[in-house]
Amino acid sequence: MEKNGNGKKETDIKGVNRSMKFLFVSQEALAGDLAWQVKKEGHKSKYFIEDKEQKDVCDGFVDKSEDWKADIDWADVIVFDDTLGFGKVAEKLRKDGKLVVGGTAYTDRLEDDREFGQEEMKSVGMNILPNWNFTDFDGAIKFLKENPGRYVIKPNGLAANEKELLYVGQDDDGIDVLQVLEHYKKTWAKKIKSFQLQKFASGVEVAVGAFFNGRDFIKPIYVNFEHKRLFPGELGPGTGEMGTAAFFSPPNFLFNATLAKMKNKLAEQGYVGYIDLNCIANANGIYPLEFTARFGFPTVSLQMEGFMSPWGEFLHAIASGQDYELKTKKGFQICIVVAVPPFPFYDKESFEKYSKEAVVIFKKDKMDGVHLGDVKLVETEMVLAGMSGYALIITGAGNTMEAARNQAYRRIENIMLPNMFYRTDIGLRWIHDSDKLHTWGYLY
Repeated sequence: MEKNGNGKKETDIKGVNRSMKFLFVSQEALAGDLAWQVKKEGHKSKYFIEDKEQKDVCDGFVDKSEDWKADIDWADVIVFDDTLGFGKVAEKLRKDGKLVVGGTAYTDRLEDDREFGQEEMKSVGMNILPNWNFTDFDGAIKFLKENPGRYVIKPNGLAANEKELLYVGQDDDGIDVLQVLEHYKKTWAKKIKSFQLQKFASGVEVAVGAFFNGRDFIKPIYVNFEHKRLFPGELGPGTGEMGTAAFFSPPNFLFNATLAKMKNKLAEQGYVGYIDLNCIANANGIYPLEFTARFGFPTVSLQMEGFMSPWGEFLHAIASGQDYELKTKKGFQICIVVAVPPFPFYDKESFEKYSKEAVVIFKKDKMDGVHLGDVKLVETEMVLAGMSGYALIITGAGNTMEAARNQAYRRIENIMLPNMFYRTDIGLRWIHDSDKLHTWGYLY
């Protein structure tokens, strides 16, 4: 009988059978890599994508579900990935006795409603930056004229997913933020129904996350540093994320001062899944900014690089509310997004002209550290799918951040893809960030 990474027989893991059935539900094509990983571990995996333009993503790699609701009874475990807004659905399925990895109405609101998220942080004793919430631009413009300063504009709701709309002020007197608000008033008023002005704070941007099993956090925790802009040096439009540097860690000051304080609230809601809290840290303290109460992308692919425990077994365990001894690599991991035009924008005509069904070629027949973005398998060829241009995520690991960087970038050298691009500085700022975070005592 096969053994898992912990050296135990599969049937010895609290009654878990070798083969389970997993149903992955996604609004956009984001869960394919995880669904593929679970399939490679010997489980049955079905993948539902709601967006019609992305239905072909991961064809050939995983089986597809045409109607996820019709497959509920088929599944042993249902996994909602980046489906913000499905919290009520996940809650109902849990009440109906299904094993579910996914959000709740409460955790959806934590992320979707910035004012609510900040209030919840404050209620459990976290330090938060001063912020003001608005439902009209005229009110915000009047406020800024009366209270000049450096602010960050953060849209609420669905507009928050448009990363290019988040604006970090550069001028101490707020003139640039004022200009942006005037521009948004003319062009984005219909889409941005509410937004937040948050006082700017300089420091190290760092996130801390962990998996939650409905009762408690699973250790180790996950410290990560996102690289959100398109170009090296944090220049260009926001992309959501072009790459991440990270490491697993025992609970430290950063975690205990922030995310750990949410344990009771998450347990009250029965939340199951990964939750991440982005923060600004400086010598004066740690200031949480916003929650991501769901899998992060490409973060989940990066976590695969660091996991030593089987994903299928792990997902089943946390959905069942079990404690779990998560085995992870020591050291550091990084991931790099490999993209093609029109990423990070959506333009169907440009995608069809420059990128549609372009073939991904590997110089050597090696797939180490290669994770699926918007691709599909056509016979034996990996080709681009969907229409986003978010092609692949490449990962690397090592005892030092530099070793992890070297491995990941060597793996990219094995890839040929027309018009591909990626950032060349993922993980570089760790040298300066780690010095500061260690000096302030936040990583201990």
